[in-house]
Amino acid sequence: MKISTRGRYALRVMIDLAEQNLDAFIPLKEVAERQEISRKYLESIAQVLSKAGLIEGAHGKGGGYKLTRSPADYTVAEILRLTEGSLAPVACLEGATTECLRADSCRTLPMWTEFERLVNDYFEGITVADLAKTSMPFNYVI
Repeated sequence: MKISTRGRYALRVMIDLAEQNLDAFIPLKEVAERQEISRKYLESIAQVLSKAGLIEGAHGKGGGYKLTRSPADYTVAEILRLTEGSLAPVACLEGATTECLRADSCRTLPMWTEFERLVNDYFEGITVADLAKTSMPFNYVI
């Protein structure tokens, strides 16, 4: 499993918005400058986040983006699943559309299933509010 730039940048956008005035719309240009990410690329990420209801946008003067919920109400897992599609380590765990003919006899499936559970539990336990804090201890065990 490799998290793409899309997933990593989506997290950065959400953290950046969480660190700003939560009641104000923040221009994407400012987020792009702070995060040193192409504005054009951020526009495509913001569109995905907005369409899913994680952020809301406003056009015109005073426009930009803001979070729709408290930073503590967004998990890393939610954002990564939205941008990555799946956190499954192997194709056979990506959903009902990919059925493995060897699932009944696969000796490694239980290992991959447990690994996927650990990854999901770990990311479910971290919120945007946690990431916005400067001293989050990432060496804790869930």
